[in-house]
Amino acid sequence: GFTPDRELPIIGRIALGSLKNKLVFLLPAALILSQFLPVLITPLLMIGGAYLSFEGAEKVLDALNPHDDAMDDVPAAAIDAEHEKKMVSGAIRTDFILSAEIMAIALAEVAAEPLLTRGIILAIVGIAVTVGVYGVVALIVKMDDIGLHLAERPLGAVRALGRGMVKFMPVLLRFLSIVGTAAMTWVGGQIILHGLEEFGVHGLPGWIHHTAEAAGHSVPFAGDVIEWLVGATGAGIIGLIIGGAIVFIHHKLPFGKKH
Repeated sequence: GFTPDRELPIIGRIALGSLKNKLVFLLPAALILSQFLPVLITPLLMIGGAYLSFEGAEKVLDALNPHDDAMDDVPAAAIDAEHEKKMVSGAIRTDFILSAEIMAIALAEVAAEPLLTRGIILAIVGIAVTVGVYGVVALIVKMDDIGLHLAERPLGAVRALGRGMVKFMPVLLRFLSIVGTAAMTWVGGQIILHGLEEFGVHGLPGWIHHTAEAAGHSVPFAGDVIEWLVGATGAGIIGLIIGGAIVFIHHKLPFGKKH
């Protein structure tokens, strides 16, 4: 909903907010947690997994039952600085939760390292993830403008490439939306299943693991791929069930937040 000249500045502001989330707030909190209360790492990971599941399930619900957005019909040029500020603030808040999950996952991998080493590794992870993610976001957001620029070049092949990029962008964005939703439910479910195993609850995680192994063994020429797909599907279903329950509580019950 923003004009092209505001796209990169907005992404830059969100990226800086994300970096602040990771380095100023989450990094010290993660180090204190790992030093004094490491037993809380797995429960926090599971809470983050539940949040990812919730986000994925809510996107599925919105796709099945779309609702009108009040900003859909507002021309981009009419969107004021106050709305831009609100959008950036909302994105940074969401980023904080996702960044907490990323830092918690990284922390779980280096929990046995000395405190200084943990701090350095988490700082590197935070910076690398922020630069990588928002660099890709910036490239995707400006891809149509790049294509439009190429479409105005005199060379026929370059013009054709530019037109193709412009036409391809809606397809890419729809594909990314589907993949992103599936990834949130799968990763969220997988984190929860792994957390259950950490707490000694092996029934459901073990059943999904053994089912995936059996499916993989039944197709020898693509066993690893089939095993991964079945395992990811099982985790995604668990994530969708848990996320759906949270969506119901959040939106449907009297004390929840309705659209």
